[in-house]
Amino acid sequence: MKITANDPNRKSWLNVESDSDFPIQNIPFGVFLSRDDIITIGTRIGDRAIDLGALHQLGYFKGIPLTDDLFLQDTLNDFIADGRMTWRLIRNRISELFDENNTTLKNNEAHQKTIIFKMDEIEMQLPVDIGDYTDFYSSKEHATNVGIMFRGKDNALMPNWLHIPVGYHGRSSSIVVSGTPIRRPHGQTLPLGETQPVFGPSQRVDMELETAFITTAANILGESIPIDETDEYIFGMVMFNDWSARDIQKWEYVPLGPFLGKSFASTISPWIVTMDALEPFRCESPKQEVTPLPYLQQKRTDNSYDIKLQAILETENGDKNLLSQSNFKYMYWTMAQQLAHHTVNGCNVRTGDMMGSGTLSGPTKDSYGSMLEITWAGKEPLTLKDGTKRVFFNDGDNVILHGYCQNENVRIGFGECEGKILPAKK
Repeated sequence: MKITANDPNRKSWLNVESDSDFPIQNIPFGVFLSRDDIITIGTRIGDRAIDLGALHQLGYFKGIPLTDDLFLQDTLNDFIADGRMTWRLIRNRISELFDENNTTLKNNEAHQKTIIFKMDEIEMQLPVDIGDYTDFYSSKEHATNVGIMFRGKDNALMPNWLHIPVGYHGRSSSIVVSGTPIRRPHGQTLPLGETQPVFGPSQRVDMELETAFITTAANILGESIPIDETDEYIFGMVMFNDWSARDIQKWEYVPLGPFLGKSFASTISPWIVTMDALEPFRCESPKQEVTPLPYLQQKRTDNSYDIKLQAILETENGDKNLLSQSNFKYMYWTMAQQLAHHTVNGCNVRTGDMMGSGTLSGPTKDSYGSMLEITWAGKEPLTLKDGTKRVFFNDGDNVILHGYCQNENVRIGFGECEGKILPAKK
């Protein structure tokens, strides 16, 4: 089916600023609490949120086979479970309805009052019920930087890293939507030069500049997904900050890996941008140094996406400091390889599962995706606009992640993914 929603020449009768993340070609999906205190599934064009539940009830999806309550849920799980055909039909219909030349809804002010909201009239919610969350470690630059810090240049990458997409199972219950404050965590740490651990608030709270993808039900237990079929099961992507307490993590991660240093909070952006919307921004992924085993070999070469990434630190005085400018295209292991590897042992992936990319660092210091790298484990403090210095984050710091694609025709973005750090509980 043709993706007519991606027509770069289409304009909307809703106002869309030239630098908006949400032109009519985007049509992401999210969940919001409306001005009437009703939770509904919606989309966004420009600075307007669109109630898809109301749109459906008023008959604007006529001819598309949908259950009556599909958009009246408090998560996107049922919609995602309907599969790619439904996603495309809905995006195409929305783009037609809001096309500047379509007067059906444009001239119906009564319906508009029910369907369309200003962004300050709604409250974004977590868009999916995330049953399981896996975080990968797929940026070669990031893995190399961390390896050099802890093992030296000659042993930067572990022997398995160039052969498999390394990952770990994360904690889905502490994934929160953008704007949710992040409480500084307590835990055990081993101070430098000491032999016994101490307990207290983490002193090394860090960000991880990531993206994540959301799946639909992909396979039953015991079956795997062939790599060239993985696209059918990836609904879309979000910006993702996998907060890390580096001092807690350093003490606990041997021998089983991240635990309390990661599970206290992870933040996602509220709008899921579909893979269909990102299709025009496909690009080649990095050349893999070691030929992967057959189940990880892909037929096509444009397996990545040119998504520009930014991390910004907003201090309590309102200053915004650019920390990093990276790009998704640096990711060594592709999403298809991640999903194929995830299921090759028969692990069943379900609707609403989330897969994090891992920190997406680039090749230069200004593209590193964590404070661990930016300050090189604290050895090179960062000076901010107000003259203060940072090694890791202070209480009151607000960390904002952005991601967007842009070509000569259109810009497709994710909106903001932000969280402000609150003091540890006493």
